[in-house]
Order: sequence, then C-alpha cells, then structure tokens
Amino acid sequence: MSGTSQPRAVQPRAVPPDPTRLKRRAEFLRAAAKGRKAPVPGLVLQALARGDAGPLRVGFTVTKKVGNAVIRNRTRRRLKEAARLVLAAQPVLGADLVLIGRDRTRGRKFAVLQEDLRQALIRAGVATAPGTTAPGATIPEKTISGAAIPALPAAARPPASP
Repeated sequence: MSGTSQPRAVQPRAVPPDPTRLKRRAEFLRAAAKGRKAPVPGLVLQALARGDAGPLRVGFTVTKKVGNAVIRNRTRRRLKEAARLVLAAQPVLGADLVLIGRDRTRGRKFAVLQEDLRQALIRAGVATAPGTTAPGATIPEKTISGAAIPALPAAARPPASP
C-alpha cells in the first residue's frame, strides 16, 4: 500500500441552521412578562414580538418538577430538535420565543410534539395555520392564556377515510 491516499470530500449537511438562542435570565423574564402564552399538551410557548425584522431568538427551559438533570436535558433536547425542524419549515422573524418543557414533553411521540409546537405558534400569533394568509399585525403585548386552539381550515384537514 502506498501512502498517497486521496482525502474524502466532506458533503455539506442539508440541515437548517439553529435560530439564535436566548440565554440571559432577563430575556426569558421579558418574554414571560410581556409576551403571549400558548399552553399545549406537550409544551408551553411564550412569544414576544420585538418590533423589528431581526432573526428569531429561541430559549428553552425545563423546570425541576419534570425530573432530574438527565431527564430535563433529554426533554430540552427534544424541544430543541422539534423547534429546529418546525421553524425551518415555518420561518418566523422579529420575535423571541421561550419553549417550556412539561412532564408530558418527553413521553409524547415526536411527530405529536412537533404538531403541538405548530399549534402553539398559531395560538401565539407568530405563525399562520396552513392554507391561511399571513397576519398583518404584530403579536399583542398582553399575556393571553387559555384560548381555544383554532380549528384547521377545511383545505388543511386530511380527507375522511371511507
């Protein structure tokens, strides 16, 4: 064997980049105090419109009620991956999002967790339901919780099976 081996070409990953992260406590508190809250079975979303067209910023948190450090980190990783995939398909600008993991987050099927996040984005006014037009207004600065999840438009519903 000769020592002249060709280096292998590294293929670029077709993975969307992670959004900018919220890391400071003050950023989380601002989203909690001034943003809209959208609880769904798998997570709680807090969304705050910043009033600019800057990139989306996302923060993740899981309370100690969920479990020990290993369980909390696993829950946080599931939230991060769900957010990365959902936000890549449904881009959002000019907002801060805080995703709060619940006890049910780690036990939910991943596809259901992604749908929970999509519904939370719609309820918080950050994204639109499939088949609808984009909203013209920004997110209101009041905290609203307990609102009913909007029904999907007839065009977005799966066909009934015979």
